[in-house]
Amino acid sequence: MDVGTARIGVASCDPDGILATPVETIRVVSGDPGWERELCRLAELVEEYDAVGVVVGLPTSLKGRETASTAMARSFVAALGAATPDLPVELVDERLTTVTAGAALHGAGRNTRKQRDVIDQAAAVVLLQSWIDSRHARR
Repeated sequence: MDVGTARIGVASCDPDGILATPVETIRVVSGDPGWERELCRLAELVEEYDAVGVVVGLPTSLKGRETASTAMARSFVAALGAATPDLPVELVDERLTTVTAGAALHGAGRNTRKQRDVIDQAAAVVLLQSWIDSRHARR
C-alpha cells in the first residue's frame, strides 16, 4: 500500500508471490488518526483477495529521515494493527516509488497529471514488487 494524505494506492500479488498488480485507489476520507473509512474498505479488500499480510510503504526523505508523511504512515499502520491484530503488517522503504511509477506510466504514454489514482496504484505495485523481489533474493 502506498499511503498518502489524499489517496491510498493498493496492489496485490498472486498466491505464489511472484507478480504485483494494481487493485484500486482508496480515497482518504477519515484519515489520520482513526482511518475508519479507509480501514473499512481495506478490510473488504483483505477478505476479497484472501490477503495473508499487508506491506505498507514508509515514506522518508531521500536521506532516510522521518518526515510528516512518515508519521502519517505510522499512524495508518498503528490503526491497521489495532483493527486487524491477526494480519501481519510490514513497513518498507518507499523512497522514489511514486517517481518510478510516474516515469513508467509516462513512458507508456499515460497522462499522469490527470490520473493521480493510477499513479498511486502504480506506486503500490512498484513498492510490492520491490518487496517481493527482495524476499526472493534472500532465499
